[in-house]
Amino acid sequence: MAAKGPALWRALRPNHWIKNVFVLAALVFAQELGDPEAIARSAAAFVVFCLLSSAVYLLNDILDREADRAHPAKRHRPIASGQVSVATAGTVSAVLAVAGLGGALWLGTGFATVASAYVLMNIAYSLRLKRVVILDVMLVAAGFLLRAWGGAVVLGVEMSHWLILCTGLIALFLGFVKRRQEIVGSAPTESTRPILREYSLPFLDQMIAIVTSSTLLAYALYVFSSEVADKLGTRYMGLTLPFVLFGIFRYLYLVHQRGKGESPTDVVVRDVPLMLTFVLWGLACLVALYVLR
Repeated sequence: MAAKGPALWRALRPNHWIKNVFVLAALVFAQELGDPEAIARSAAAFVVFCLLSSAVYLLNDILDREADRAHPAKRHRPIASGQVSVATAGTVSAVLAVAGLGGALWLGTGFATVASAYVLMNIAYSLRLKRVVILDVMLVAAGFLLRAWGGAVVLGVEMSHWLILCTGLIALFLGFVKRRQEIVGSAPTESTRPILREYSLPFLDQMIAIVTSSTLLAYALYVFSSEVADKLGTRYMGLTLPFVLFGIFRYLYLVHQRGKGESPTDVVVRDVPLMLTFVLWGLACLVALYVLR
């Protein structure tokens, strides 16, 4: 086990834990950053979702190991390449799932319910539902929604309908772009994802165009809505809109001009302008919510 440590660590996909920052959305937008207890509970919720997401990744890689071995890049994954055995991966996945759900229950039954729904949905996705066209992308988006919802439940705050809408739309955007680039990156005969046969570039480009427009419109309506002014006590959230516009346009540029997007996580963490935009958006949110009130 010790010899396989580095490979097992890679199999947990710690670089994908960045997706769990959605758990912290409620902490920021409910203006609870000044409450140490709220920060601690949100941090614990973040750790829980890191444990659960890694458990899910291991399960998915176990089930996809044969297909991954036929993929030029995925064949190097620890389980597909044989660096980590199926028995080891399965055991670690179960341990992480039990630890994560135990931690979720410690944080409260409401949060444990959300965490359990996340695990059950991903098991269903890995076993069957990832082969159902459109639903596969919607379930990935639902995973992000459950993260954000869990972040609200653990703090005992109401989850804004705007947060639900914007989170769901941006997750759909990333999901459809990922499917598009998976098709671009592999010929039909080389595809390791049967679901890709149900998609085409024109169809996905149309879906991406629709979701992009909807995302930008929803976020623009949110930052200038009366809910922000009345409930959050600020009229300056509009300052964050340019960063969202640039971030989405930059992402589309990387997809269409640079061929990126098959791994949204890699795009975000490796593209300096995009990462800088994300950081500046976060700072603008903090200024608007906590300073300019």
